[in-house]
Amino acid sequence: MAAQFMDVKQTAKYLNMSVPWVYREASRLGLMPYKFGRGRNAKIQFKVSEVQAWLRQQQLPGQ
Repeated sequence: MAAQFMDVKQTAKYLNMSVPWVYREASRLGLMPYKFGRGRNAKIQFKVSEVQAWLRQQQLPGQ
């Protein structure tokens, strides 16, 4: 079964953040992108399961 991916815009919407935030902060905070292609045609995407796991890790204790 192939992994499901979201592009940057979809990831930003899922996280309720801006597209620039995803480009600037996501990898720094541990949300690792995947790069498909080379040069100007390269596409940055995020694995859905990894985004969901990262989001669960952000939950505050007792919530």
